[in-house]
Amino acid sequence: MDALAALWRGAGVAGAALDRVNLTGAEPVLPSSFAVGTAAQTSIAAASLAAAELWRMRTGNAQSAAVDMRHAAVEFRSERYLRVDGKPARDLWDAIAGTYRCGDGRWVRLHTNLPHHRDGTLKLLKCTHDRAAVQAALDHWEAIQLETAAAEAGLVITAMRSFAEWDAHPQGETLAHLPVLTIEKIGEAPVERLPAADRPLGGVRVLDLTRIIAGPVCGRTLAAHGADVLLVTASHLPSLEVLVIDSGRGKLSTALDLRQATARNTLASLLRQAQVFVQGYRPGAIAGWGFGPEQAARMRPGIVYVSLSAYGHVGPWSERRGFDSLAQTATGFNHAEAEAAGSDEPKPLPAQILDHASGYLMAFGTMVALARRMTEGGSWHVRVALAQTGHWLRGLGRIEGGLDCADPRSADVADLMEELPSGFGSLRSVRHAGILSATPARWTRPSVPLGTHAPRWESAAAA
Repeated sequence: MDALAALWRGAGVAGAALDRVNLTGAEPVLPSSFAVGTAAQTSIAAASLAAAELWRMRTGNAQSAAVDMRHAAVEFRSERYLRVDGKPARDLWDAIAGTYRCGDGRWVRLHTNLPHHRDGTLKLLKCTHDRAAVQAALDHWEAIQLETAAAEAGLVITAMRSFAEWDAHPQGETLAHLPVLTIEKIGEAPVERLPAADRPLGGVRVLDLTRIIAGPVCGRTLAAHGADVLLVTASHLPSLEVLVIDSGRGKLSTALDLRQATARNTLASLLRQAQVFVQGYRPGAIAGWGFGPEQAARMRPGIVYVSLSAYGHVGPWSERRGFDSLAQTATGFNHAEAEAAGSDEPKPLPAQILDHASGYLMAFGTMVALARRMTEGGSWHVRVALAQTGHWLRGLGRIEGGLDCADPRSADVADLMEELPSGFGSLRSVRHAGILSATPARWTRPSVPLGTHAPRWESAAAA
């Protein structure tokens, strides 16, 4: 409860709502020396409680929220437990993705799940798509040298650091002075009150320009509380099907190639009719097409603009690409977890915890900003970063004996699953762990293949 109270008050929200939340369960719930269950429970509870507060502001009626720690932790591994027509989805990981020891004895992690990152890595290393060939090439590299060369080539490779090394790194020093998320007013606009609705985010239109896990989890969470979420992607952008299926629950999905002026005009029209714009591309990429935060606020005064980055919006790594597993490696988690396990090899956390927590923190920040817009007006910018979420996770402390916790298998979590139709087949997926007493979270639209819908807003599906 202390972690939720600190997060809630740190976002500038009045504390009275904390009296209406019930948190159950205790660590450990996943095999880790870190408080991953607490992070899962706290971030989901923050988003759930923010939804309850929006409901109270819209209707005058309070409701309670509840989150069980075990359920929350399982939801943080939702992509692992997904089944389509009874079968597991395709594996996320490319054959050469993972950790390797370089010629200087230090470890690196390669992220090659997307084709352009895989091909770029093989070109940089001058080797074939084979783990033995990659290892032979890395025998001639130093870890930090490779990390730097990869970043300059727009690739995603990080060297493993200890916490002490990360804390002494200029980017680590920068993040140490930042809050877990920032909510900043970026423009003037009239107060916009949300009219009464049957769900906390009923009638709220969200443009979701995100991929992989963190950003899509934000959109999925907003959809669970009634928002009309329109996922915007393009046919030339790579994707991972299991993540599309898992995070697509509750969303419409359209395709717009922003390299084309007509597509940019269409997105601008959608933006003018929206309340929220969420984007998770490399810093500066969306702004290059005319849809940065200040640009969006001029186009649509009163917008809530949500940005996700890998390593934060300031500092020498602010423009660096990254994913959860890479941030875990670079910022010290793989080293610390390995030490706790008595291993000399990098050990990942038991979930893509930075991704999932960041997604719920983005949703939390979105709803806090919508509430501020109802009382103060203005356009707002919410910022979340994977590495900053990691800094928050470190602050939650360590769990004695946590690595001895059993790793939940699919059969162990059957009580937390639900069956839903989808555009891919019958979907068996983890129910949402945030329980609201008056407006239960639910998805009223099925996951569908990317680009299924026309680029326009539609009325909410029937409950």
